Amino acid sequence: MHKPKIAIFHNFLDNIGGAEIVTLILAQELHADIYTTNVDRKKIKKMGFNPKKIYTLGQIPINAPFRQQFALEKFKRLNLKSKYDFYIIAGDWAMAGAINNKPNLWYVHSPIREIWDLHRYTRQHSVPSLLRPIFDLWVLYNRYLNKKYVHHVQSLVCNSKNTQKRVKKYLNKDSIVINPPIETNKYKFNKTGDYWLSVSRLITHKRIDLQLKAFSKMKDEKLIIVGSYEDSRHFQKYAKYCHEIKPKNVTIVSWIDHQELIDLYSNCKGFIITSKDEDFGMTPIEAMASGKPVIAPNEGGYMETVINNKTGILIDNINTQKLIDSVKKINKDLEKNPLKYKNACQKRAKEFDTKEFIKKIKKEINK
Repeated sequence: MHKPKIAIFHNFLDNIGGAEIVTLILAQELHADIYTTNVDRKKIKKMGFNPKKIYTLGQIPINAPFRQQFALEKFKRLNLKSKYDFYIIAGDWAMAGAINNKPNLWYVHSPIREIWDLHRYTRQHSVPSLLRPIFDLWVLYNRYLNKKYVHHVQSLVCNSKNTQKRVKKYLNKDSIVINPPIETNKYKFNKTGDYWLSVSRLITHKRIDLQLKAFSKMKDEKLIIVGSYEDSRHFQKYAKYCHEIKPKNVTIVSWIDHQELIDLYSNCKGFIITSKDEDFGMTPIEAMASGKPVIAPNEGGYMETVINNKTGILIDNINTQKLIDSVKKINKDLEKNPLKYKNACQKRAKEFDTKEFIKKIKKEINK
């Protein structure tokens, strides 16, 4: 039987977060080639993936909005002239690649957040006040392009019900849901250690400052934040702010390899995440695969993955004090029984395993 030749489009691969890991797993499991712009092969290797079948469309600027606009332009012009049997679009700014490359499927992590659901939040927190009128025009222009290019997409698959709702609301498109892949067999429970763990990009809507403020009031607790950030100005600015307000009992580490990350998960006490209305969120599942309880906001994708009071705590209208209270509650539970959350967490994580994901994606491609 002929194995389809597949190409995957992703905006940029120079900073590896959840969306990028999905792309790398897809490429690995489907023996696909990846087309992107900026790429950091060393980081990709560190994460345990083979960077050989990644083709770059050329370097683009590192600062917004030029970075996004150049990526969009490069994918708009990309025409692989039916070199492949199928195309998967796996990045929001790469969606323009659907124009000349068919048959295709868009795996949607979210419609572009800074022009849709996080438009006001981005405007307020990341855009200097003098530049806001220009930002507003940029948003309008890209909303127009987004709605135009989505008509070239033949099949839409979302990573969560939360994203599915956004796709309907902003792009007026129907879609199906296939949750992202987690390689659950790579994660393990070793012990209930003496530190909390957080894994997140250092960018404003991840609300890392909430964690830092909470732990500055809990001197006896330790927190390790694995926080990656890009070289662009708004990333650098927020990362600098986080380092400035960081209390002594918090450690922020940047790029670590996958094995080190697995060890941090397997030996932590529990996992903390604070993202605003997260599309889906893969890291809480990695934590649960390691048998660790998760503290997360009761919003976005976390409502679809974390089971309140069973695999962790979901906090309504999260703030510093509520985060402190949740840490104390889980501490009490673990003092009574260090394995209280282990089985329920690992069982829940298995529902999001890579095998399930690939099986469902292949079914969509065959359609």
